[in-house]
Amino acid sequence: MSEIRETATDVIQRRKEKIQALVEAGVELFPNDYRISHTVQDIQHLVEGKSGDISGEFSVSMAGRMMAVNLFGKSAFIRFRDRTGQLQAYIRMDKVGAPAYAMFKKLDIGDFVGMTGGLFQTKTGEWTLLADSIRLLSKAMRPLPEKFHGLKDPEKRYRQRYLDLIMNGDVRELFMKRSRMVQAIRAFLLDRAFLEVETPMMQPLPGGADAKPFKTFHNSLSMDLFLRIAPELYLKRLITGGFERVFEINRNFRNEGISTRHNPEFTMLEFYQAYATYEDLMTMTEEMFRDVARQVTGSARIVYQGETIDFGETWRRLPMLESLEKIAGVDPSMLDSREQLLDFAGSKGISFGGESDDMGIGKILTKLFDVLVEPKLIQPTFITGYPIEVSPLSRRSSRQPEFADRFELFIAGREIANGFSELNDPEDQKNRFVEQLNHKEAGDETPHMIDEDYITALEYGMPPTAGEGIGIDRLAMLLTDSASIRDVILFPHMKPAEKL
Repeated sequence: MSEIRETATDVIQRRKEKIQALVEAGVELFPNDYRISHTVQDIQHLVEGKSGDISGEFSVSMAGRMMAVNLFGKSAFIRFRDRTGQLQAYIRMDKVGAPAYAMFKKLDIGDFVGMTGGLFQTKTGEWTLLADSIRLLSKAMRPLPEKFHGLKDPEKRYRQRYLDLIMNGDVRELFMKRSRMVQAIRAFLLDRAFLEVETPMMQPLPGGADAKPFKTFHNSLSMDLFLRIAPELYLKRLITGGFERVFEINRNFRNEGISTRHNPEFTMLEFYQAYATYEDLMTMTEEMFRDVARQVTGSARIVYQGETIDFGETWRRLPMLESLEKIAGVDPSMLDSREQLLDFAGSKGISFGGESDDMGIGKILTKLFDVLVEPKLIQPTFITGYPIEVSPLSRRSSRQPEFADRFELFIAGREIANGFSELNDPEDQKNRFVEQLNHKEAGDETPHMIDEDYITALEYGMPPTAGEGIGIDRLAMLLTDSASIRDVILFPHMKPAEKL
């Protein structure tokens, strides 16, 4: 079974020859009638408190992918893996029979096998399946990557995630953690009487966020449709309809750049609660993150890229203007002066290009924050008081009407969540849609359209509500200590490559 120093083409050709020999011997290459009785994890529980040879006490039926083989003439040790772990098996010709052993010798690493038998401990104390039968369940034509070197190349790992999962146990564990994280979030919300819902992924108007959408065409309806950039406006329609607490764990699509923090297709949690404010959601978010971190990692303190992040402490809440003064060094006297802010930005090397002519103070302040403050927010920090100019769906602050009742959550120098008290005044909302439309006409590339049906829904009356969106992928990055968003998405989008 050795494939050392052979080219991939040589190995595939040799495997084809083995396949032909198996077919001629009447061996079915891809049967579908095998049933298992135990997983590797079941075996670990089964042998607790036992020792020695217990092969005569019971028989188990197991299956998995062969990951290693050591032949010793008329016997062999193999290691096989199922979804729960890895186990050793001992194959002896006098136990399985000469025909079955001859078949076994034509198998390769990567093949799936099914075995029945009892259990015993080797001299080193390792529990091992003593096979009394072995059967081929699925033949692998291509060889797995060499075990010593593994699968290290990031491009190959992302493009062929199935190989990444086969060869790298830490990657399998990472995605199991992501799954547990999503389950914990769902349970957290369900325990608080939230209703999980689904909203359209293809929408006649792109809305709910400021982003460039993917566009498609529906032949039967003869109309353009847009892949969802956010579910927000549909979820708030449901609040109007009487579902007072709703959430959706959804896929969003934005036709924009790719980076270590951005993928064109990504997962968001959005939830909305009637009779709540953005301040209520900040408290709830602290509780959620603390609970989820403990369930996924076992602790409210995690390490991300060398930094210890503490979800257990009371999180800092800082108004944006105050953060610009304390962290970015902006003089409070210039906060109301567009010209002074632009001069300050220039002194910091921040360029707005041709956009500056059309930017109000709110957008300039937000840009300064993004560049000078955001990267420095390592511990969980809520930034509050965003300008209305960059908050088209948020409720105006009763105390400072030029600012919104809104927060963004930053951890490890990046935005993780965005929430606000919702704007439920239909006239104010329509005016803001019109203002966005004017920006589009001034050269803004992101499409802004007036969603008349959403305005109509608001005119029927939406209760006071707060809503929030949390980046599932970015939270998964934090909880798995992953530097790139591609590490936490099973199949990230990539540029085309030559055939692998």
